[in-house]
Amino acid sequence: MRYILAIDQGTTSTRAILFDENQNVVKVAQKALTNIFPHPGHVEQDAQEIWLSALSVIQEIFYDGKIKAQEVASIGIANQRETTVIWDKESGQPVYNAIVWQSRQSSYIVDRIKKAGYDNLFKEKTGLLLDPYFSFTKIMWLYENIPGLKNNENLLFGTVDTWLLWKLTGGKVHATDVTNASRTGLMNIAKLDWDDELLKLFDIPRSILPEIKDTAADFGKVLEYYFFAYACPIMSLIGDQQAALFGQSCFKRGESKNTYGTGGFLLINTGASLIKSKHDLLSTVAWKIGNEITYALEGSIFVSGSLIQWLRDSLKIIGKAQDSEAIASSIDDNGGVYIVPAFTGMGAPYWDKKARGLICGLTRGSDHRYLVRAALEAMAYQVKDLLDAVEEDIGYKIDSLRVDGGAASNNFLLQFQSDLLQMPIMRKPMQESTALGAARMAGLKAGVYHYEDFTNDTFTAFEPQKDAEMMNLYYQGWLKAVAKCLKD
Repeated sequence: MRYILAIDQGTTSTRAILFDENQNVVKVAQKALTNIFPHPGHVEQDAQEIWLSALSVIQEIFYDGKIKAQEVASIGIANQRETTVIWDKESGQPVYNAIVWQSRQSSYIVDRIKKAGYDNLFKEKTGLLLDPYFSFTKIMWLYENIPGLKNNENLLFGTVDTWLLWKLTGGKVHATDVTNASRTGLMNIAKLDWDDELLKLFDIPRSILPEIKDTAADFGKVLEYYFFAYACPIMSLIGDQQAALFGQSCFKRGESKNTYGTGGFLLINTGASLIKSKHDLLSTVAWKIGNEITYALEGSIFVSGSLIQWLRDSLKIIGKAQDSEAIASSIDDNGGVYIVPAFTGMGAPYWDKKARGLICGLTRGSDHRYLVRAALEAMAYQVKDLLDAVEEDIGYKIDSLRVDGGAASNNFLLQFQSDLLQMPIMRKPMQESTALGAARMAGLKAGVYHYEDFTNDTFTAFEPQKDAEMMNLYYQGWLKAVAKCLKD
């Protein structure tokens, strides 16, 4: 038996998932991560903690000796994409915390670039929008706020995949793949290379940037010291949302998935076509395998599953995230209550970084159940916002939506989503889509898997049960709530 190890490095935890030759999950290890909030709108993590968490979960997979590290054919790494790390290559130490994709601390830099009139140039070259979300703004923030960086010639930049790769290989390999590079705001999405004009415009030296490789490629080997005396090859790096798209077997043009994670991410495979959105959705690289380039359209929701965490940890109106399903199902409707979770601004298709959260429609009869239901509904409304925009961009209707992420286990959410979209919502029995996508990529490169191995996925379908006209009334209430949020 040959195994594939996927390292799924996310916003809230790092996980190692071991897959066998039949894509079955054999073992899972998980380590929670600390999020740091030094100022309002700032979200950071300790890059060393991320690295040590990866080592920890690898050790947990193999420590009992039941499966030998030497039985692993290759490793695939999926990661939180735009999160930015800069480190000194001599000391191996980060110069500052990792700045997380959610963080808005570089907003003033975006305002400055927009004022200079570079919006269209940036979008044309990268497929992205000018927003603090993307890595280049975080690099600029570090250069402008951390003393001594400008004159330090030993610096290296990476998204988390690059940081982990550099550490795992003992500093021998400084590389990324096209999916992660496409999220930095520095890669020309048509040429799949760093764009010199943007680098000059943003005053970012090319010398700090990693080599851009295919998604399935030779990324070097893990130091034997870190992997139980075995130099295991690393054969894939991939952004977490692209990994989920691949793990959901969305290989054909028009196939789409939504991830209900900390944030929400709707991706649709657009094949070899690089589609430029009229609704401020993002054009991104889905993956590159050999000479085959696959693109995607993406809508990003800043707050999705983290809204339920907020109810649990901040408001303390639920004990466990899983409780939300039963609580929301215990009432017949939302009572006119809406939550717009613009805690860090609004993502696609609104892109308003100044928007802030809103709860409206409260009456004396509104208790905690209505807030819980409104939170779950908000997750679904945001997906409809994106799907409507996607369908207008691509010019045809999507007939079903595949889903994953922690909140995809919530039956109330998926049924409401199906009713709202009036289409089947498809959920796999195994929810490890991100890790599976990374494992599939690494397994393809290693020759353990083949494309025909990915054609037998099974799904549970949530079919529409509510009247479309009634669901449209719900949605109109959401749009009115969003309008108040954006107006304020």
